[in-house]
Amino acid sequence: MAYAENVTIHDADAHVMEMPDTILEYLEQRYHDAFKAFVGDRVNVPGDLEEAVRRQDDPDYRAGDESEIMLRKNHLALGAFRNADRPRTLDLLGFASQLVFTTAALSNYGLEEGDDAELALAAARAHNRMNSDFCSVDERLLATGYVPLIDIESAPDIAREALELGCKALMIPSKCPPGHSPSHIGFEPLWAVAEEAGVPIVFHVGGEEKMADGYFNNGLPKIKDFHGGDENFTGLSFMTIPLALWQTGAALIFDGVFDRYPNLKFGAIELGASWLPSWLKFMDSAFDAFRKGEARLQNLSARPSEIADRQFRVTPYVHEPTGWIMENSSENMLLFSSDFPHVEGGRNPLKRFAENMPGVSPEAERKFFRDNFIDMMGPALDPALHDHPSVR
Repeated sequence: MAYAENVTIHDADAHVMEMPDTILEYLEQRYHDAFKAFVGDRVNVPGDLEEAVRRQDDPDYRAGDESEIMLRKNHLALGAFRNADRPRTLDLLGFASQLVFTTAALSNYGLEEGDDAELALAAARAHNRMNSDFCSVDERLLATGYVPLIDIESAPDIAREALELGCKALMIPSKCPPGHSPSHIGFEPLWAVAEEAGVPIVFHVGGEEKMADGYFNNGLPKIKDFHGGDENFTGLSFMTIPLALWQTGAALIFDGVFDRYPNLKFGAIELGASWLPSWLKFMDSAFDAFRKGEARLQNLSARPSEIADRQFRVTPYVHEPTGWIMENSSENMLLFSSDFPHVEGGRNPLKRFAENMPGVSPEAERKFFRDNFIDMMGPALDPALHDHPSVR
């Protein structure tokens, strides 16, 4: 019995839990020493992960694959790091497709904050080879490719390479690259590549601006996050997650990128959605206040909130008031996500989202689980995958 049955659900946020050293298999050898020097022991495989590998080879453990499909998390989950197991995972989940992101490589290992741009770009290319390879075993696995914005000229080339590898979406960081806006006119070839290929541009948690370290020095004992680390992901650090995206999304709309590429869709994945109604109102307020003096605002095809409704999609967290967000933004903008196999997604996201959408119409519910994802993915999603086989 699958977790979801007789219904079409597309999962806008799923992950591969790549082993720390897997990236080295895809990174050109000439960059290995510099990469290892930068990331330090983050490429070593600790004992607990070795134990996870052993358990995946244990017949007694594997006997619980079906009954434990939503209970086992991170590297203990079925198909977390072995792509040969992932088709079985999808069968047991019952989802029609999964948009797949990496885990350790989400922030490009922080390389873009260093002084070796060439290494950062090489790591991004390695990321794309790694993720597309993982997803190659099943057409339901939709790989995301990563495109850094630190070098304007290289961005479209990296995007083309990712698409040639089979990536179905292009991820860019939500924080502003050093020295230029993400809406810089030099990125026109990047947007053109994505629109022509019919793939969305997506943002994901990990690429945002982090909270300043000083906020965590409050003179009190450090707060442990639910992963066991100090201050890595806590109630306070959670506050900054949408801030960079708020600015980047507005820049792309105000500077006309959305209008110049009206068939290009954007997605904010695992960045929450409670901020969405305020963002839409705040952009419209700026539009009303500054339109008389700014030609770029006068040239927009519609109000910013209407442009966002047309081209921007967002995944709420399971703990957020999804129905309220939908009511105060648009039922066209929200997407379901499981965050599988990350622990943050919870053990029963379908139940939790249902509880957070009281009174939502069947049409809006269908959009949340199916239609909005199909709209965001466009031609990148094979029409044969639009509906789960159980409901065709």
